[in-house]
Amino acid sequence: MAAQEASNTGGGRPTGDLGRRIALRREELGLSREEAADRAGMASSYLQYLEEQPTAAPGAASLLRLAGALRTTVRDLSGGDVDLPQGLGQAGRRPKFTELTAQECRELLSTHGVGRFAMDTASGPVIVPVNYSVVQGALVFRTHPQAVPAQASGSQVAFEVDHLDGALSQGWSVLVSGHAQAVTDPETVQRLEEQAYSMPWAGGQRELWIRIEPLGITGRRVTV
Repeated sequence: MAAQEASNTGGGRPTGDLGRRIALRREELGLSREEAADRAGMASSYLQYLEEQPTAAPGAASLLRLAGALRTTVRDLSGGDVDLPQGLGQAGRRPKFTELTAQECRELLSTHGVGRFAMDTASGPVIVPVNYSVVQGALVFRTHPQAVPAQASGSQVAFEVDHLDGALSQGWSVLVSGHAQAVTDPETVQRLEEQAYSMPWAGGQRELWIRIEPLGITGRRVTV
């Protein structure tokens, strides 16, 4: 623990999921870092390390003491509820809602690899998750020629990506509207295979590339 305590950066801002959960719970109880550390029987510098270092990995004993001090559970602090439905928690204190610029939206799109593809079908609107990449400003993904997304070629579609932080009740979403088209040119297909960074998780023969040329892009962010 001494070595970890010496690694304290003093940045004052939680950066990892564990750190955000610890800091949020401590603030909910109205405790200073020193008060929470004293309750948990640990140095305040070590608690600061846990809150600010995204790679912090405290032992089970430390987590137990900290959970007891913060009147919560190890499961909640360590994110054991990540598979539960998101959005069920209370809104954060003093939330701030902002519109994202087009450039911010593009940057967020390029950091993710799973999005929701929305299209019209003969039986009504359909939304499916796909593994996508951003290549030369366009959204691209692979699908099976007989799969539902393949039917969207030549039509207007929508594409949504988001990120939610249940620990802080904040997050962002980006919505793209555009024209979907199947990619058939062999040279373009080869270029996409070389540059795409996200492959279909479902596996199988998904040799058809769909490209979405954005016509509109908007985004929103909620922060605490």
